[in-house]
Amino acid sequence: MKITKHSGHSVPFDKEKLKLSLEKSGANSDLIEESLLQIEKQMYDGITTKEIYKLAFEILKKASNAHAARYNIRLALQMLGPAGFYFEKFISRLYAADGFKTKTNLTLQGKCVSHEVDIAIVKNNIITMVECKFHGSRDGSTDVKVPMYILSRFNDLKVKPQTIFSSNETINSCIIVTNNRFTKDAQDFANCSGISLLSWDYPQNNNIKNKIDKGALYPITCLTTLSMIEKEKLLVLDQILVKDLIDNPQILVKIELSDNRTKNILAEASQLCKHI
Repeated sequence: MKITKHSGHSVPFDKEKLKLSLEKSGANSDLIEESLLQIEKQMYDGITTKEIYKLAFEILKKASNAHAARYNIRLALQMLGPAGFYFEKFISRLYAADGFKTKTNLTLQGKCVSHEVDIAIVKNNIITMVECKFHGSRDGSTDVKVPMYILSRFNDLKVKPQTIFSSNETINSCIIVTNNRFTKDAQDFANCSGISLLSWDYPQNNNIKNKIDKGALYPITCLTTLSMIEKEKLLVLDQILVKDLIDNPQILVKIELSDNRTKNILAEASQLCKHI
């Protein structure tokens, strides 16, 4: 049976790939087998990956909100838009969890011109500029023009002393981050030029997906018990991670949620973050 990918390309259905995605949701073997059975019964030749995702999500949600939330993470990253401002804050939190000091939304003077820098991070006296390329759908990929452009900005900034975390600092390195994927040319150019890349599934063992699961650093947009309007209200209040709600449950009262809703949301949040 053929399925239609987000790109429009038709490929053979890969049951093992679907099974792996269900396993990553935290579902047990019985639920996974039952989910696969139900999904296969409703499949047809040419079904889209989006439709398969929707079927799987609804099955998981009936069994456990937390399973559905974990299955929903990649879509949840797309909800950190529309311009990607909250995606930048989310990436900053990922680096902070790795022991970096971080600052966001900077304007720095280079040798020739000034530059807006999404994030600056520092650890062991090494300062890195982090540039985020956000995509509001799974269709977009970051091509070679992006690292070529950012390399020129990095070269202009690294030769000029900066004041970011303290005075007279030098930007030592550069990372480009995207919530989707980089093209092969973008990867080759970045590797050749000494620029690091971070995407949903790149590098293989230290990508966004790995970082989220390793530290239970789930964006609040993955929670199934919150409406989109409620998620937006919490993002405005700088509640970026599900962990933020656990650490500060009173914030849910601030956006005027009932005691029962608050209880359900915190139950999902707690169950999600305990499953690592």
